[in-house]
Amino acid sequence: MPATTRYEPVPTITYLGEESSQCDPKLVSRYDDLTRRRKMNWTGHYNLRRMLGRGGQGEVYLTEHRGTDGFTVPVAMKIFSPERFPDARSYDEAMQRIASIAARIALIQHDNLLDVQNFFERDRIRVMLMEWVDGYDLRQLVMPKCLELLRDHITPKRWKYINDVIITEGPEQSRFKPGVAVAIVRECLAALAALHRDGIVHGDFKPANIMLKRSGHAKLIDMGSSIDYRNPPKDRECTPLYAAPEVLDNLDATPRSDLASVGYVLVELLSGFNPFNNTKNLGELLQAKRELPMNLERILPEEVLRNALLMNFLRGLIAPDPTLRFVSAEAAEHVEQGAAAFHRQLIIGNMSTEYDNDIRLWLEELRRLEND
Repeated sequence: MPATTRYEPVPTITYLGEESSQCDPKLVSRYDDLTRRRKMNWTGHYNLRRMLGRGGQGEVYLTEHRGTDGFTVPVAMKIFSPERFPDARSYDEAMQRIASIAARIALIQHDNLLDVQNFFERDRIRVMLMEWVDGYDLRQLVMPKCLELLRDHITPKRWKYINDVIITEGPEQSRFKPGVAVAIVRECLAALAALHRDGIVHGDFKPANIMLKRSGHAKLIDMGSSIDYRNPPKDRECTPLYAAPEVLDNLDATPRSDLASVGYVLVELLSGFNPFNNTKNLGELLQAKRELPMNLERILPEEVLRNALLMNFLRGLIAPDPTLRFVSAEAAEHVEQGAAAFHRQLIIGNMSTEYDNDIRLWLEELRRLEND
């Protein structure tokens, strides 16, 4: 018997101890017909409230799903555009691949992975229905205006705490403090590990695809570029600034390719700028990625450089040769030079905090200022 199945043979009774009487017999008959039919159809109504994002694959909207009896819940809806495909057949084939991966991801049910709820079509245009994450993506949070927004609205003591523990000014964008940055990355590694165990590579790990929820936890979103790395498709998609060198060289993407992307994001979070922004072509971008381990000393702040454990963790992610990276997302989290070891070091040195709670309070402050 499935674990979620429950059968309660005891009849419902009133608070006076009497067995409850039946309601309308016709209504009970309809209930019986519905439960015995083993098939159900209904119409959902979706109102597109506002656009959440736009990319090469299409547009994502905050959508209001309206059911019966006033039931209303926000969901995210991604509408896949056919514009970049040469013909309808190519679009259909790509959508079949995405639908297959989405169905597998929906079964993983990991706390740090976006929940995929449905995949359907209207007039042959494909639509993916997903959990709406109430929070901010990292691309938004590193914008200098997010930090400046707080300066004049919190106490000097709180301002100092945020800058010392959570996030502070960087050369081009705000930079996260090491403890918080690694806490975010650890939750992303857990999400990637769940994908990789199922044979799936995320394929587009970048700040815009990492959400921080109001609870303070990270959520990895946008599975539109995910592939089955054991049976890769002919065509792939990626964001070049965050893609591993082997992906840009058109070689096979593997779980270690996702780890390189994690490393590039972590370097950006810790340094306050993307080290590849000034590259002008693919050749320059590849060279910059291959030279990144040698250039960390001029990129990263002193508080990162002087921590050998954190530097080794970074190098285990961004090694240009994939065979020199961590063997898996689990290893990046748990081995002697991994993310968990760095946090243990902070705990031993009495430098650790409750990261999810710190992030939650910080996001609440941003939300209140937005609503004022």
